[in-house]
Amino acid sequence: QVQLVESGGGLVQSGGSLRLSCAGAGFRFSLFDMSWYRRTPGKEREWVATVSQGGRTVNYADFVKGRSTISRDDRERTVTLQMDNLKPEDTAKYYCYARASWGVEYWGRGTQVTVSS
Repeated sequence: QVQLVESGGGLVQSGGSLRLSCAGAGFRFSLFDMSWYRRTPGKEREWVATVSQGGRTVNYADFVKGRSTISRDDRERTVTLQMDNLKPEDTAKYYCYARASWGVEYWGRGTQVTVSS
C-alpha cells in the first residue's frame, strides 16, 4: 500500500523554525521526484520546493527561497523540509508529493504549520 506520511508540523512563533518530514512506503521512493506543497483555506495549493530523483537538483518557490532547505534520504525513504525564519504567512497545511517521470503521482495527507505573530 502506497503511503506518504508527513510529520513535524506545529505551532511556532514568527521567526522560529520547523522541520517537516515525509516518509514514503509502498513504492520505489528513489525513482520519484519529491516535493512539498502547501494550502491555506480559500487559496489555491502552491508549490513550495522539489528535490529531484537522486537529489541532484533542488528548487524553491520564491517565498521560501533562502529560508528553507529540502533534502532526501533514499535509504530511509524520507524527504525533509527545514523551514527557518517562519512568517505568519507561512501558516498552511503542508503536503508531501511524489511524482515519477512516467506520470505516477502520490500525495500525503498533510501536516499543519501555524506561525503566530
